[in-house]
Formats: sequence, C-alpha cells, structure tokens
Amino acid sequence: MVVLGAMVELMHLVLLLSIRAKMTLDFYYMAPSAPCRSVMLTAKAVGVELNLKELDLMAGEQMKPEFIAINPQHCVPTLVDDDFALWESRPICSYLVNQYGEDDSLYPSDPKTRAQVDRLLYFDMGTLYHRFGEYVYPVVFRGQEEPNPQKLESLQEALGWLNDFLDGHEWAVGDTTTIADHVLVASVSTLEAAGIDITGHANIVEWLERCKSTMPGYEEVNEPGAVSFGEMVKAKFSTD
Repeated sequence: MVVLGAMVELMHLVLLLSIRAKMTLDFYYMAPSAPCRSVMLTAKAVGVELNLKELDLMAGEQMKPEFIAINPQHCVPTLVDDDFALWESRPICSYLVNQYGEDDSLYPSDPKTRAQVDRLLYFDMGTLYHRFGEYVYPVVFRGQEEPNPQKLESLQEALGWLNDFLDGHEWAVGDTTTIADHVLVASVSTLEAAGIDITGHANIVEWLERCKSTMPGYEEVNEPGAVSFGEMVKAKFSTD
C-alpha cells in the first residue's frame, strides 16, 4: 500500500509538471495595484510562471477593445489560462492553488480552515483595503484637498482587528502560509509604504517582517509596486 501510494503521488507530480510545461498564463496587471501583486505572490508560491502584460490604467489601456473582449469589466488583475478568463484577485489566487498547486497547503481543503482563509480574503476586500481606499483615493485620484481624519481612524480600527487575528500564530491562519497572507501582505505593505503608521500593532509588524524575509518573490514582485504606490500617495498628501 505504501508503494502504491508513492506511485500515485509520483504520477500526480508528473502530470502536474506536464500541465505546467504546456500552460501559458497571460496576466494583465498594474504593478502598483495590491490585488495584482497578491496574485503574483501566489503564483511564485505555487511555482507557475505568469506571462506578464502590464496595462497603464491611467492611460486607459484597459478600455481597448481587445482587452474588453477578454474582460468586459475592464479591470485588473485578469488571468487568461488557455480559453479560461478570470478576474478579481482573490478567486484568481484560489484558482492558481486549486489548479496548479502540488498540495492544498496554500488554500486548505479542510472546510473550517478554508473558511478562515476565505474570511480573511473578504476582510481584506471589504474592510482593510476598502478603508485604505476610502482614506487615500479621494486625495490621490479625485482631487480632494485634505484627507479625512475619520477615515484614518476607521483604517486604524481595521488594522487593530487584523492585529488581533494574528495573535498567537505566525501566519494569517495558523502556522503555515496561505493565500490569505499573500492578499493581506500586498495590502499591508502598501499601507506601510504610503506612510500609514502600523507601529502600534505589534503582531502586524512582526508578521510583515516575516513575510518580507521568507515569502517567495516578496522583493521581486511585491515590494517595488508597494513602494511605487506609496510614493504616489505621499506626494499627493504632502502637496495637496
């Protein structure tokens, strides 16, 4: 039985490597975008290569007919895997693990553990990054002269919740990395680069340093985009 199990695992690995060798994953993205970077971190962790196709959203490249034909919502990130197109960063992250992961460690199949991962994905989308956007986007993109201090208080409240979520374990869900870490670190590193004070949240500070030092591809695919977006925010906040 042990030999049979090993043979099954070997066949699975060979099949997976064969699929990876044949695949071409086109990835439409913009480097400063935290959601785009979360997908790129997941791809690094899974070990798949993305055929990067950067779009300049400020120049309206997402409105070109050839891109709208792929994604009628004309948003990034967008993944095209053969004849399958998918947008929204969090389902892209889970798709990459489900389709190409060697195991389910990044997106556990255990229902309760997966529910915890999903909860943090929704928390990032609907609360943490959403509140960051409510604070900085009006000034950076919409001509508002001064940031709203109440929005900053709301963002700090969300950071406090995340700090509590991280208490007692090394990663977002337990003691192994999941896609929740990829999504959250893309957001939190952007907040930090934009000058948001996170020093009052010790668990976040320790977790972020752990991500920076150990997460595959962090320096390559996440840090430059976070710094770029952060510089844009700081420039607007200092001059407007």
